[in-house]
Amino acid sequence: MCRYFYARIFLARILHVPFQLKQYPYMKKTLLFIFSMSILSGAMAQLTVKSKCADFVVDILDGKVNGLKATATNFEIKAKLPCATSSEEEGGTAKCGSNVFYKDRDIYFYTQRDYVEIGPKFKGKMTVPLLGTKRGTLFKVLGNPKMKDDKWEAYQMQYGTLVLHYDAAGKVNLIQFSTHSTETLSLCE
Repeated sequence: MCRYFYARIFLARILHVPFQLKQYPYMKKTLLFIFSMSILSGAMAQLTVKSKCADFVVDILDGKVNGLKATATNFEIKAKLPCATSSEEEGGTAKCGSNVFYKDRDIYFYTQRDYVEIGPKFKGKMTVPLLGTKRGTLFKVLGNPKMKDDKWEAYQMQYGTLVLHYDAAGKVNLIQFSTHSTETLSLCE
């Protein structure tokens, strides 16, 4: 009988706790308000529109990306192509100076050094498709290289310099173009 009595008191206390809120008339309203605000806060979240960029079109012979030269400023690049994945303003801590990067499209603008770099996973169009082209097959389009090495060739262009980097198979896997000549070109390593 004693065990039954203690179990009854225990259950009575457990079941009685929620009803003790009657002693505090505003407690129910306060708890209801807090609960409803936590549920509604998720419903009131702002929807943000992701910046949409036009297709990237690289004009190798004119040295432009969507009409932007390598001398374009960060502001001009971001205004024309607003979907940058990262950027660094002049005077920042970046090793290679100010820049605007589009990592998801594998194209990089180094605005302080006035050059553009296009990687092997570039997502866009080129007026002259160079990526994956075998070494030695570009004479008709680019002429003779002004400087060359085992892994790269530099061509003097009307706008400045075009540098093509080659992989072990002798195919173009990286493109860099700048408004500077081969003598004054300063690339980031």
